[in-house]
Amino acid sequence: MARTDEAEAFFHAVYSAIQEIPYGKVTSYGHIARLVGTPQRPRQVGVCLKHLPSDASMTFHNGNVPWQRVINSKGVISPRGHPSGAANQARVLRGEGVTVNTSNMGELMVDFVEYGWFPKQLPSEAAAGLEPHEYSDDEE
Repeated sequence: MARTDEAEAFFHAVYSAIQEIPYGKVTSYGHIARLVGTPQRPRQVGVCLKHLPSDASMTFHNGNVPWQRVINSKGVISPRGHPSGAANQARVLRGEGVTVNTSNMGELMVDFVEYGWFPKQLPSEAAAGLEPHEYSDDEE
C-alpha cells in the first residue's frame, strides 16, 4: 500500500533521526518522536521500525538504519512479532558493547544512565544552526 506524502515524510524523518544515534548508545521511541517534532507519536516510531525494509536497494533499510538502538521508555527491549525478536535485538546491541540484562520478569533491559542518548536536538540540526523544538508541559 502506498504511503501518503505526510506518512512518507514521517518515515523519512524517523529513519534519518535513528541514523544519528551513536554506536553503542540507545534511546527511546518517545525521544525519537520528540526529536522529529511529534512528541505525541512514539508508537508511530515503532510502526516505522516494524516496516523498515530489508531491501538494501531502498534509501532506508535495516542495514543503514540502526533499529536496534531504539527501545522503550523503561529501558526494556520491546517484544517483537517474532518470538526471538527481542533476543535478536539484544544480541545486536551486545555486539556494539551495550550491556543487556535480564530483569526478574524476564525482560531484556538496557541501563539508560550508562547507554542512553537523549540530546535536546539532533546533531545534524544543531550543526545546521537550527533551534530545538519547543514543547509545552502537556506535550511531554
